Amino acid sequence: MPSMMKFALPALAAAGTAYAASCSTSATMTIQNAGDASALASCSTFTGNIAIATGTTDDIVLDGMQKLNGDLIATNNSNMKRISAADLEQLDGEMLLDGLTRLVGVDFPKLKNIDSIKWNALPNLQNLGFTAEVEQAKKIDIQNTALRSLKGINIEQIDTVFIANNGYIDEIAMQLGNVTKSLTLADNNKNVKVQLPNLIWASNLTFRFCGSVEVPSLQSLNGSLGLYNNGFETFSAPNLTSVGEAVALVANENLSNITFPMLTKINDNLQIANNSKLIEIAGFPNLKSIGGAFDMSGNFSSVETPELNSVKGAFNLQSTDNVTESCSFYKPLHDKKFIQGGYKCEGKLVDPAGQGHTGTKQPGDKTGAATSLSAVNGALGLAAMAAVLLL
Repeated sequence: MPSMMKFALPALAAAGTAYAASCSTSATMTIQNAGDASALASCSTFTGNIAIATGTTDDIVLDGMQKLNGDLIATNNSNMKRISAADLEQLDGEMLLDGLTRLVGVDFPKLKNIDSIKWNALPNLQNLGFTAEVEQAKKIDIQNTALRSLKGINIEQIDTVFIANNGYIDEIAMQLGNVTKSLTLADNNKNVKVQLPNLIWASNLTFRFCGSVEVPSLQSLNGSLGLYNNGFETFSAPNLTSVGEAVALVANENLSNITFPMLTKINDNLQIANNSKLIEIAGFPNLKSIGGAFDMSGNFSSVETPELNSVKGAFNLQSTDNVTESCSFYKPLHDKKFIQGGYKCEGKLVDPAGQGHTGTKQPGDKTGAATSLSAVNGALGLAAMAAVLLL
């Protein structure tokens, strides 16, 4: 193993007969087998990247190392089953595991601090071996695994979370308090329970195909909130007061109740669409202003936002049911220019849809069509969905 000897000999020479307390390399250290890994046991601190060769079949054990100042990389390896580091407490780099199709164990029982976790295509990995719990990280990106939960990851503050396409995961629970960029939970087990009891502030939150979502402490969003294709019946943000960009609730087939009792301001669009069981909307009792479009379509019989007095963009309310009473509240707001964009409020439609859609009256309904809506402030749903796919 010439690459290992080239590294190890200077370190050992410097330490004499004693173990080296720290080791470093300017190039990436490639581990070919278990022997290469055990040769690093003398390095309590290692500075540099460590990569595991694609042809490695051995379990890789990095015992003895307490701190890694660099990345730990293992990709496109179809044979390795386990990777572990019994003493590692801090990893100041990225743990990149991708395409390890037989991996069943990732055991880092003392790891608490890490810069980034990026895992993908680990179809046999069911459990995390983070016994001490990872409490600090800047980014977590976990996709296409067999994980049952994220127990072992309990971050208090983070930049980005992206958990997607993990079909067996049934619980995501963290003591997360702040999300500085985005949190996206998408296309996991459709019954996954999401519990974020301490989340107070975030930039962007996106939940797609979740069984339940709890954010009882959430007070402020700098960006957007998106709820798409979820299975829950109720969503509540009891302490949310302001949203810096948009709110979208789209295609949540069982959603029948929404409550945002403290929300007073949305700086961009409010979109509620294709939630077939959402019949009455009364969950925005204190909403005063919308900086973009008011865009709602569905089976509503009643839509109430009693404090609303400012919509900077277009107004669209379309329903299969009769919404005459609701329209009688919003039409004067438009007449007084409190709604500044185009205006459409109409019920008894066969095909209610988003802003810009004309709609077809139900057979036998003779009521006149409302004023056509101008295409202002592009549809939030497409923009929000694009943001998810680009993460």
